Amino acid sequence: MKKIDIACLIDDDEIFTFLISKQMRLVNFREHLLVFNAGDQALDYLKSAIKTGEKLPSVILLDINMPVLDGWQFLDEFIKFDLPEKITIHIISSSIDQADRLKAASYQEVSNFYIKPITNDNLVEMLNSAERDRL
Repeated sequence: MKKIDIACLIDDDEIFTFLISKQMRLVNFREHLLVFNAGDQALDYLKSAIKTGEKLPSVILLDINMPVLDGWQFLDEFIKFDLPEKITIHIISSSIDQADRLKAASYQEVSNFYIKPITNDNLVEMLNSAERDRL
């Protein structure tokens, strides 16, 4: 299984971002990891990268519950981008509310919805999904 060149993690929980970063290394998930603690920071980065032609992440792990700009607001802005290539988005949340799962499924850009904590098997599943999306 080929690891992801650039992955992006958008989550305001610094302990989670630290742990998932280590976990990604253990399962050989990605080469580079971009971490943003708020959706607006990630949007600003992506807008700039698209404008300058910089290489974009191929996978985004997105928390839905964040202050300032939450994951839903991020998605509402993200879908307006004219992307040169597909970016696979996985929702990562502590929410067990079925309404959140249904809302996530309403976005074509969202590949899957995972409940924290994220397991190594979840990461391998995300890798397989990204590989299928590249074909």
